[in-house]
Amino acid sequence: MIIARTRTELADALGRLRAEGGTLGLVPTMGFLHEGHLSLVDRAAGVSDHVAATIFVNPLQFGPDEDFEQYPRDEARDVRLLEERGAELVFIPATGVMYPSGQPLVTVDPGPMSDRLCGAFRPGHFRGVLTVVSKLFGLLRPDMAVFGRKDFQQAVLIRKMVQDLELGVEVVTGPIVREPDGLALSSRNTYLSPEERAQAPAIQAGLKAAASRFAEGERRARSLVEAVRAEVEPRSLLSLQYAELVDPESLEPADPAFEGAVLAVAAFAGATRLIDNLVLAAESR
Repeated sequence: MIIARTRTELADALGRLRAEGGTLGLVPTMGFLHEGHLSLVDRAAGVSDHVAATIFVNPLQFGPDEDFEQYPRDEARDVRLLEERGAELVFIPATGVMYPSGQPLVTVDPGPMSDRLCGAFRPGHFRGVLTVVSKLFGLLRPDMAVFGRKDFQQAVLIRKMVQDLELGVEVVTGPIVREPDGLALSSRNTYLSPEERAQAPAIQAGLKAAASRFAEGERRARSLVEAVRAEVEPRSLLSLQYAELVDPESLEPADPAFEGAVLAVAAFAGATRLIDNLVLAAESR
């Protein structure tokens, strides 16, 4: 596996891969990889001839009171895991490589769809996400890129950016990967105390309870959200930030509920913010 840290090293590595022909799949990450990230590498390998990953903790998507400095990092472990999964190239730029002129003067405006769900509580976050993703697309020129469905709103906005700006990258979404007790895998799970970790699976339990109500015929969004609240709110260490049922394309409220609508949740376990979501289906899954 080739490790590139500079733009010159990246260009040389991409030239070698493209000389072999075939398509390039990209998996952008912020590192501290877990099985969820690695499943995206597997997905990329299944739909492209070559797989590249990136590891970059992007300062533009962190707010002033968020965890940019504390975000977990383990580059050596990440590189080993990516090589074991068959990635052929990993790009690990320093902040000065990604943003050689400092804070970029031109950024990607995510539009009104970023004002809902997570964006309502993290102003500027999706501007930072779309800006760095567009730069990575420009630097690597992938044929396709794979993102996880746990970051549901992010995946929707990236797909819209690619469509509206004609970026020519196929956006593929990989499923949520969970711990045996249902907690969605996240690099931030390492922040949880043992007591917080014990209560965190109530988030998915609430989503499953809502899915069961939907499968039984309930179509009122309020009732489905109440099913989530009934599981999360009794837990003393959990605090629900939002639970909303939305259209998966527009992110507008979905009421009455319909098959394919997405129930999205954000909650705090202590000081750690966790997100999760579920696609409603006619049969409980």
